Amino acid sequence: MSKTYFSLGLMSGTSMDGVDASIIQSDGEKKYKAVIDKYFEYPKDIYENLVKFRYKIKITKDLKKFSKELSIIEKKITLFHVKAANEILRLSNTDIDFIGFHGQTIFHNPNEKITKQLGDGILLSKLTKKKVVYDFRKNDLKNRGQGAPLTPIFHNLLANQISENYEFEFPISILNIGGISNITNTIDKKNALKTQLYAYDIGPGNCLIDEWIRKKSKKKYDAGGLIANLGSTDKLILKKALKNFNISSYDQSFDTKDFDISFAKDLSLKDGASTLTDLTAELIAKGIRYSNKADYPKFTKWLVCGGGRKNKYLIDSIINKGFNYLKSISLEPIDKYGTDGDFVESQAFAYLAIRSFLNLPISFPSTTGVKKPCTGGVIVKY
Repeated sequence: MSKTYFSLGLMSGTSMDGVDASIIQSDGEKKYKAVIDKYFEYPKDIYENLVKFRYKIKITKDLKKFSKELSIIEKKITLFHVKAANEILRLSNTDIDFIGFHGQTIFHNPNEKITKQLGDGILLSKLTKKKVVYDFRKNDLKNRGQGAPLTPIFHNLLANQISENYEFEFPISILNIGGISNITNTIDKKNALKTQLYAYDIGPGNCLIDEWIRKKSKKKYDAGGLIANLGSTDKLILKKALKNFNISSYDQSFDTKDFDISFAKDLSLKDGASTLTDLTAELIAKGIRYSNKADYPKFTKWLVCGGGRKNKYLIDSIINKGFNYLKSISLEPIDKYGTDGDFVESQAFAYLAIRSFLNLPISFPSTTGVKKPCTGGVIVKY
């Protein structure tokens, strides 16, 4: 019987509004059980500084140019993660083996093999008195990968568990709509020893919509897509944007900086929200259609996680943009099948921490484009 571990995953996404924390129990392979999930909102000063630096750090040289300021905000972020970790450990009364610390992504450029997640893993380990695994993306980049997406191996675990518990047949596809959207296809072919796994970023998720809402209102995001629903999409601007945002290949990872909202600057809050949401939906629908290319099965069970699954306008628009094909499938929230869609990524990094400790691969040629399956994560002990 394989040994299981308790691991805490800490994930702060591209919304930059807080930290998702999850404790799971797993053997790093097939066994998995969620213990507790909790969200911790960043204080106003951390949130505003992160948003400010997102716009400042545009190229690699900016990391050095603003290094002093980044060090200050990195320490604040790390101390916030310490508080979050201590609080969830107190609530769960769980003796964990690891903390999987993703940190706050401030810059990601796979072409230059540079990725920067703010967060001091050594300080976190020292203050929590726990073994910490962090800097998950660097080894993948070093081995010619894109450094993202890293969650597919955990999506694969969820797909297998959901298949078993709810008697779903493979293939099962998971659409994650975070700041960036990505897809994981899990295909279980007869006589195969392992589930086949394919994954890729497909374009923007919430990043364009969130940025628009932040710039045009006092809100952080369009809850439920209600603002977009009140607007009217400018079809001419949408058509031009689709030409500019043409994604011809899905063999690269994306950063939020790869997309911008300048083309919509003259629209009203509501019309801009509608136009940007429809643009996002078009690109996601295109990615879904790509996932059903010739060598993939045509019909799959689609489960949606990430904050975008709660945007009804976006989900409806994805289906409408998909024409007859997407109207024949269902995009169901993963929550219907025993997994909280808000905490898939934090649970994933708890799982990746265990795999890193066991020296098991966390990325694969079919997920990040890495030349061979490789592990990742730097392990530090207080």
